[in-house]
Amino acid sequence: MPQIELTTAERRAHRADAHHLDPVVLIGADGLTPAVHKEIDAALNAHGLIKIRVFGDDRVAREAMYQQLADELDAAPVQHIGKLLVLWRPIPEKVRAVDEDRKPGPRDVKVLKFGRPGQRPEVKQLRVLGNQRLTAGGQIKRAKPKQTSVKKRQSD
Repeated sequence: MPQIELTTAERRAHRADAHHLDPVVLIGADGLTPAVHKEIDAALNAHGLIKIRVFGDDRVAREAMYQQLADELDAAPVQHIGKLLVLWRPIPEKVRAVDEDRKPGPRDVKVLKFGRPGQRPEVKQLRVLGNQRLTAGGQIKRAKPKQTSVKKRQSD
């Protein structure tokens, strides 16, 4: 996969965004192992812009790692300063499967409890789950199946 080419303005903006970041992946004496490669790929998918710290002292080896990672992971090399490497790749869109059988989820409801006249009502924030209902008095009850009459049950 070819690496992404950035304009100088884009590269400058990514460098500024990466300034406050801490290294997410550390590359030790073993170099680029498959596990490190996989971890860098996962970090790029999650964050988009990451810093990598290389503990080796050989600058040529670090430069080779930097280019190799950019090529193999389809990422843009942003900055190589000292033992820190900065890579960027756009975060992929997450695909969500739509489930038609899904039940309604929890919902937050505000309940007003009135006290004495002239005082402000007490506002309570309640979470009502899918199998619960809110009564007129502000209580949460577990929803029961709707009862049908004996005659209607016999006709069905």
